Amino acid sequence: MKVCFAVLKDEGAESTVHGHFGSAPTFVVVNTENNELSRVVNSDIDHIHGACNPMKAIGGAEIDAVVVGGIGAGALAGLNSRGIKVFKAMENSIKENLALFRENRLPELTMLHTCGGHEGGCAHH
Repeated sequence: MKVCFAVLKDEGAESTVHGHFGSAPTFVVVNTENNELSRVVNSDIDHIHGACNPMKAIGGAEIDAVVVGGIGAGALAGLNSRGIKVFKAMENSIKENLALFRENRLPELTMLHTCGGHEGGCAHH
């Protein structure tokens, strides 16, 4: 399984998970079968707020799940429509969240949990 983490800066497994999918400058993809990490630069970082194209953002990388602090409804819908589940980061680092993910202890985000804007209600860091 390939799990994509939205991060501010690629520091490998110690990277801090970013608070919002669309504004994350970088994504780190972890292959859970071999623990291989790869980096994807956000190709849609200059999108208009609320108009994030999640597949463009991750550069078309093949992923199975996303872990992030928060996400907008459009990006969540775009990922879900491709069978990609989105989970809420509960710790700071990829390493910590990956351990929780493997234990099925990260909550899945639904439309009830999306960011409505950049003022409150979202886990932006």
